[in-house]
Amino acid sequence: MMETEALEHLVRGIVDNPDEVSVRSRNLRRGRTLEVHVHPDDIGKVIGRNGRTATAIRTVVGALSSEQSVRIDFVDEFNRRPRR
Repeated sequence: MMETEALEHLVRGIVDNPDEVSVRSRNLRRGRTLEVHVHPDDIGKVIGRNGRTATAIRTVVGALSSEQSVRIDFVDEFNRRPRR
């Protein structure tokens, strides 16, 4: 679960509300998914312009992962919808 801890650390460093960041690991049929829950005001910071920040986070976590692929979804706690 090193990826989970690293992901939470990276996201906490980006957002304005680090205490509201949580990462949940789910094993689904398609493989493992890490859900990143953030404060609604921070979803834009985590995704970044044209998704660049989200892509960079996925690249770093993917490099740390020992599995084939780990999917990362960013969830706006207010709307409770995953952002891919």
